[in-house]
Amino acid sequence: MATANYTSKYLENTTSMSTVDRILFFIKTKGPVSTAALAKELEMTPEAARQQVQKLLTSGLIAGQQEALAGVGRPRQNWVLTEAGNARFPDTHAQLTVQLIGSIRQLFGEEGMERLIEQREAEARASYLQICQAPGLQKRLEQLATVRTEEGYMARVERDGNDWLLIEDHCPICIAARTCQGFCRSELQVFQEIIGMQASISREQHLLAGAGRCVYRISRVDA
Repeated sequence: MATANYTSKYLENTTSMSTVDRILFFIKTKGPVSTAALAKELEMTPEAARQQVQKLLTSGLIAGQQEALAGVGRPRQNWVLTEAGNARFPDTHAQLTVQLIGSIRQLFGEEGMERLIEQREAEARASYLQICQAPGLQKRLEQLATVRTEEGYMARVERDGNDWLLIEDHCPICIAARTCQGFCRSELQVFQEIIGMQASISREQHLLAGAGRCVYRISRVDA
């Protein structure tokens, strides 16, 4: 099945997506999730939800993950995306990017890779700083999330007490980042520049460390 732009389709109108696409998107952004949660989200009967889950299991797009319950009782089965399921979300020119990274390492060594990362960081910094100019911190974060979503990161901002969370449910350069994790390092530095001195940012969840998404916490710095 062809790769789809799940982010833009979902934002425009989720009802235009197929049931499979809606389930995959829901698991991607909210997972791990139970069959009951899927049924409620998609407004279908539990039996219909179970049938859809079985189809996705057979296709190898999702896998079960048991959640231990407090006290006595059977563990609850939740669903997560498999590697094949995650592959349904765009990973921009992944194979070509990995090949180019390998060629740069061979031709120019780690110094060449560092220069590449610095160049990408400079370009991202210039672009993001031009767009994210709102005077308020939350608005600026929302502008950043919009830009990142347009780039395929499926980003959103949520409030968590006195802090904000920048959540990225997808990484369109994941394979490249696994090959060279310096790309992730530079992103954190650029985000801090956008936020400015009034707040600090830290990465709480990292897709490359086995998490289902990347989550950044932004906390105000006391004057």
